[in-house]
Amino acid sequence: MDISRKIAIGITAILPLMTGTSAVATGRSVVVVELFTSQGCSSCPPANANLIKVSTSPDVLTLSYSVTYWDYLGWKDIFGSPAFTARQVAYEPKLGQSGPFTPQMVINGKANTVGYDLAEVSQLVAVADKISTPKIALDKAGATVAAGHAPVGGADVWIVRYEPGIINVPVARGENTGRTLPHVHVVRELIHAGSWTGQQTQFPIPAARSGLRTAILVQMPEGGPILSATTD
Repeated sequence: MDISRKIAIGITAILPLMTGTSAVATGRSVVVVELFTSQGCSSCPPANANLIKVSTSPDVLTLSYSVTYWDYLGWKDIFGSPAFTARQVAYEPKLGQSGPFTPQMVINGKANTVGYDLAEVSQLVAVADKISTPKIALDKAGATVAAGHAPVGGADVWIVRYEPGIINVPVARGENTGRTLPHVHVVRELIHAGSWTGQQTQFPIPAARSGLRTAILVQMPEGGPILSATTD
């Protein structure tokens, strides 16, 4: 059996379990937890597991981005994208990091941790501000960001498309050879929709691939704090 066939079986087998994680209600104030991970990183599985546990909170929006800089170790992450690597790189200067690393959890774009320790992750989430300003309305027509106080120079509006629930991926090579790695809320697309400058603005949203959910993030530029977020 070839590797691609093994991966397909591993992913398909977990589809019935995808409803096991909670969904963030549209319009609810949330904490955004982003995990930068790689299937080629032997240190990442504990952080993946902790993200799954954090995902059970209705007040937390979790997103898992697979980066590409460990692909040379023998296993190319099947969810990896240079856009996700670039997002992590943009965060590091403002987070006081010299460069990207995995695993890394970023909370509301303001704080970060490796994500090994569930108690530490839970504490960072507990003390983080729940974000909801400016208000975001999300429907079939697009995303409308309400009027409000915008940072100087405006804020970026991001469309994030992610897989709901959990996906298990068997890894056949590299540092995690023979392991099956669980992932939750795997990001598949990251689209810059435009800028918000304080006036009510509607951003058109391209049609999503079947099965993907959509999150909208309003964020200060160049890896700054996330101001607001919602999901469908």
